[in-house]
Amino acid sequence: MTDFLHIQPAQEQRRAFARWAVAQDPMLRTVGPNTFEVPAEAFAQAPEEILIGAMVNGHRYVSPEEDAREGRAAPGENAPETEHGAPLPEQEAVPGEPLPELPDTAYGPDAVPLDPSDAEGEEAEAGATTDEAVPYGCDVCPKTFSSERGRDSHRRIKHAGA
Repeated sequence: MTDFLHIQPAQEQRRAFARWAVAQDPMLRTVGPNTFEVPAEAFAQAPEEILIGAMVNGHRYVSPEEDAREGRAAPGENAPETEHGAPLPEQEAVPGEPLPELPDTAYGPDAVPLDPSDAEGEEAEAGATTDEAVPYGCDVCPKTFSSERGRDSHRRIKHAGA
């Protein structure tokens, strides 16, 4: 079985891509007004310049040539560093254990800090409130809810085995 990729070339590369597609043996077919169906083997042989900016299976194709031309570092070249400029030590996750903490310097300058209260979204959606006394408490953990339905949803999701 041959795997196919759906490639939608960037507008400025459509003619060049179509010329390349027609030159293939067998000729590649279109599956939409601007989308070609390309076997995986043929994709690997496609000239880099006709792929720059294309959408491949719904994801934007970014090449090393495009990165170099636009002055961006290639993936992996700008690994996060500590405050002192040294690379971060490699950390391994242990199955069943929480992930290790990363220093704030591991995140980019535009990173948004996670609000721990947002992590339990289903409780908030189920009716949990923070400003007023809440009559329905979970009998397994200290969470409280404004409705019986919210508490019961929480129990089913968070304490299925209890």
